[in-house]
Amino acid sequence: MNRVRIVGGAWRSRLLEVADLPGLRPTPDRVRETVFNWLGQDLDGQHCADLFAGSGILGFEAASRGAAAVVLVERDAEALDALHKSAKTLQALQVEIVRGDAVRFAQNTRRKFDGVFLDPPYRQGWIERMQPWMDGLLKPEGWIYVESEAAMTGLGDWRTVKQSRAGQVHFHLMRRSQE
Repeated sequence: MNRVRIVGGAWRSRLLEVADLPGLRPTPDRVRETVFNWLGQDLDGQHCADLFAGSGILGFEAASRGAAAVVLVERDAEALDALHKSAKTLQALQVEIVRGDAVRFAQNTRRKFDGVFLDPPYRQGWIERMQPWMDGLLKPEGWIYVESEAAMTGLGDWRTVKQSRAGQVHFHLMRRSQE
């Protein structure tokens, strides 16, 4: 087991156990600090979805910063076990853990989110497969956070409004284009 640290909010400095799985890359502390600076430190009342939860650190970070509801979607059994343990450790009642495929979840849920975290496994086409479902998943003023192996200018009707890079990781904040 590896560990990852929550960098801000009510659970700041708490360590969470992370399943040791091939390809699982928890978003680094410095990247999360930047992302939550972009979003504003306070996510009070927001509803967020972490669609390729993995370690769950993006979703737990959002909950730590006041999100009213966070859905973590993950299909790997070992990762799910670690997510459940983390939620129990933090007594994170606002966090719902869903076992399943992110695309299927996006296709079938009736919920609308303020924000979605998209940090899928690299080089497998997941971001492109998610694109058709983003409009239905998000509120009109919503945001998407995307981590990818390459810089992106947008995703469907969503445009990159902020972006940066840390090593091999390109990360982006996207909002619906206003055309």
